[in-house]
Amino acid sequence: MNRKELIDALAEKTGSTKIAAEHNIAALIEIIGETLGKGDNIALVGFGTFEVRERAARVGRNPKTGKELKIKASKAPAFKAGATLKAVVNGTK
Repeated sequence: MNRKELIDALAEKTGSTKIAAEHNIAALIEIIGETLGKGDNIALVGFGTFEVRERAARVGRNPKTGKELKIKASKAPAFKAGATLKAVVNGTK
C-alpha cells in the first residue's frame, strides 16, 4: 500500500474526505518526525513504538576499492511492533 492508497482507505474507513485524510496523515508523519528529532519515543499501546536508535562510529570498506573508511556515529529512526500488531499480522487475533 502506498501513501495514496492509505489516504483512500483512511477516508473510506472514517467517512471523511480524502483531503481531510491526507491532512491527518501528513500531520501524523510530521508529529512523529518532530518527536523523534527531539530524541523522544512514541508508544502506541497495541500498535508499537517509534524510537531513535544510536549507531556507533565504525570502520567500513568501500566495496569497489576495498579501501577502509570511517563511518560517523548517527541516529536512526526505528519501529518496534507491539504484541497486538504482531498477533494481527500472524493471524492469531
